[in-house]
Amino acid sequence: MSVRFILLILASALLAACASAPKQQPSAPAVQASTPPATPVNDFPTLTRVEYVLSCMQEKGGKNYDNLYHCVCAVDKIAAKMSHEEFMQAQTFETNKNLAGERGGVFRDPPQSKVLRDKLKAANDEAIAACFPNGGKVSAPKTK
Repeated sequence: MSVRFILLILASALLAACASAPKQQPSAPAVQASTPPATPVNDFPTLTRVEYVLSCMQEKGGKNYDNLYHCVCAVDKIAAKMSHEEFMQAQTFETNKNLAGERGGVFRDPPQSKVLRDKLKAANDEAIAACFPNGGKVSAPKTK
């Protein structure tokens, strides 16, 4: 894998993150100043986006422009459905739920574990369906 390709992937992810960042609104009257600021939509840091895109590309058959485009679309859809905090917690619960014994129970048993894992699965399924042709199914390589 060339350095140019990695830089291209990182630049694409950065551009996607910048493009999906919320636009700043002009300041409103003092009435809004008393309300607490809302959690920003699409608050995923670039590193999280890049990690997701690289993992997604690997799962979908390798590093190529088609997968890059579809995986960037998918992470944008997920970021619109979940906060970064929820996403990271859900990934932690999902990754560690199969640990044996009490260690795994810490990730499997809390009520928020199932809620966040289900939310991540739903967001991911919706993103894959919206962003990938054939629902993200990896097709077998074409033979001549």
